[in-house]
Amino acid sequence: MHFAPLDPDFSLSPYTGLTRKHWIEAGKYILEGVFRNVRTMDSPVLVPRYETEVTYPNSHTPSWKVQAEYYEGLARSFFIAAPLIHDNPCLVIAGKDMRSYYRNHILRSCTPGDEQYVLSYSDMDKDALPSFGLHTYQQTVETCAIVIGLMTAKEEIWDTYSDEEKDRIAFFIKDYAEGTTATQNWRLFNMLDLAFLSAMGYEIDRSVMREHAQAILSYYAGDGWYRDGHSFDYYSAWAFQVYAPIWCRWYGYDNEPYLAAEFEKNSNELMKTYSRFFDENGHVTMWGRSSIYRNAATAPLSANFYLRNPSMDPGLARRIASGALMQFFGRDDIMYEGAPVLGFYGPFTPMVQGYSCAESPLWLGKAFLCLELAEDHPFWTAKEENGIWEEMEDGETMETVLDGPGLCTANHHDNGTMELRTGKVLKRADDSNGRWCYAKLSYNSRYPWESDLPSGLSASAYVVRENDISRTEQINSILWSGMRNDVLYRRAFFGFDSSGDMHWTSAIDLADFPVKRGLVRADKLRLFHKPADVYLGSYGFPCPDAEYRIETEGDAKAVIIKGRGSDGRMRHMAMTLYSGWDDIFVEKSSGTNPDTAESYIIFAHAERKRVFSYDPYILISQVITKEGEEGFDRSEIFSIQEITYCDKEKCGGYGPVVIKMNTGKTYTVDFNGIEGSLML
Repeated sequence: MHFAPLDPDFSLSPYTGLTRKHWIEAGKYILEGVFRNVRTMDSPVLVPRYETEVTYPNSHTPSWKVQAEYYEGLARSFFIAAPLIHDNPCLVIAGKDMRSYYRNHILRSCTPGDEQYVLSYSDMDKDALPSFGLHTYQQTVETCAIVIGLMTAKEEIWDTYSDEEKDRIAFFIKDYAEGTTATQNWRLFNMLDLAFLSAMGYEIDRSVMREHAQAILSYYAGDGWYRDGHSFDYYSAWAFQVYAPIWCRWYGYDNEPYLAAEFEKNSNELMKTYSRFFDENGHVTMWGRSSIYRNAATAPLSANFYLRNPSMDPGLARRIASGALMQFFGRDDIMYEGAPVLGFYGPFTPMVQGYSCAESPLWLGKAFLCLELAEDHPFWTAKEENGIWEEMEDGETMETVLDGPGLCTANHHDNGTMELRTGKVLKRADDSNGRWCYAKLSYNSRYPWESDLPSGLSASAYVVRENDISRTEQINSILWSGMRNDVLYRRAFFGFDSSGDMHWTSAIDLADFPVKRGLVRADKLRLFHKPADVYLGSYGFPCPDAEYRIETEGDAKAVIIKGRGSDGRMRHMAMTLYSGWDDIFVEKSSGTNPDTAESYIIFAHAERKRVFSYDPYILISQVITKEGEEGFDRSEIFSIQEITYCDKEKCGGYGPVVIKMNTGKTYTVDFNGIEGSLML
């Protein structure tokens, strides 16, 4: 059963009806589901599993990581429980006193000999090869959640421990805080561990703290985004832009003022545009790894208010946070036996990574850190606002281009969607999950990415088939060139391997621009091997009983598809092909879409037969979407009025291509100069 807020307040919150009391209700709703699986006050926070091959623990899991599952359940549920305990120390969930439960289990997790002892860093690393200090462990992640909860519920839990118990916990935390960590967002876990210890009066190694903090700052790429490893994704939000503001408040402002000022500046820079990464309903887009964390993506909005000089609009922040909360918990399929499933909506194994366990989705509890803000804080008292969605006019699309992380958002007024185009992407050719999470041509807030079909084709992606050598290649790397004259330029590589020369790698130069309900693509093939068949997929259409038809206008051909989605609303999608393509068709798929069990994808197809032959290079297409009973106007389906080429063959091998829309607006697609401006 989904979460249904009682007595919504549409005066204070005209978009969602949710107030602080509803967030407390939602937190209790989640904890009730989780704790109905916790048999007794002595039992760990473990939830039923339905997936045992990808996630841990499984047959490949080392013994230390079995204990890590206990810690994940405890720590991540504590994100939600801690502010609720602080609000109501007598809180009882599923017949269990929450204050006593977490007080006892946090202590047990740090106590050698206890069956729920999760092992210290030193215990695990003392016999590790090749030598001490070169290994990282999942428990490092969870210590951070524990200290955040302990700080939130300091009076209710931490202050109730004896001095010996405090020392036991502090010794355990310090062991991880000063141990080896992954040199990306994980450094923040160590920083908050150390900051907590310092705040509680324990001596820490300030050199270790400073090393981690300077490294985190060095990952900053601009526009409010940090690079995590070599990726940009929501970790920049739910890790860097949540933990850094907390660190500033706990430690940085008083002890490292320069670093704290930089972290504050970067948070405020993110706030300038981060609201545009959510659609008109405040919905999160399925993009990047760990999408099982769902609405944790909203956590930086409230974390900005931990800073001394926050810049986020509180009414907009709460509107997005509440919209994203209901995006997931307003559905019936998000829970399995009371706990959030391993998926985006319902269970969806293709998006799950091996570092997760059944309790991992509780990381979404970071969104509930907004409850640390007092009842009279503007985050709770300001009237909900909807930012640019209140400002745009009919037919308008607002684009935001961020060269730092290589990201471009398009917020469409007429269908309320957000489309995200990414650059600076590099994944292994054999990493299908990485391709789906990062290397789709675009991501849509209403149409989540779809895994590959059994045929090898893929939604929102190009696929190249070289049948003479029995090879199928997909895009695994996208380089960023930026926007010029309202056209976004990128380059995508098929099966890129850095050990080989680029001239033996097929590529496609990407150029795209928005129309009022979607995007137009005018991409240029750079195939080194032919014969080849090129395919382009639309977004997956999550409507099991969809109907479609084909329409033509001049040389253009379109498939228009409609059907009712999981929410019962009518959906419409149209894919239109202009020059460069041979045909268009539709495939139905099962088990590849995270929203519905069955889905449809529209595909464009082009055949190129000879290696050295001056054939059409420019592939022009359009995908638009709409919700509601009324379908598209014909002018929307066939939005291009005229295409002009420089070459007499009209192949687009050289020179600009001018695309005149039926609105009168003209776009000039010119790949000249892209070679010298590509960025990763």
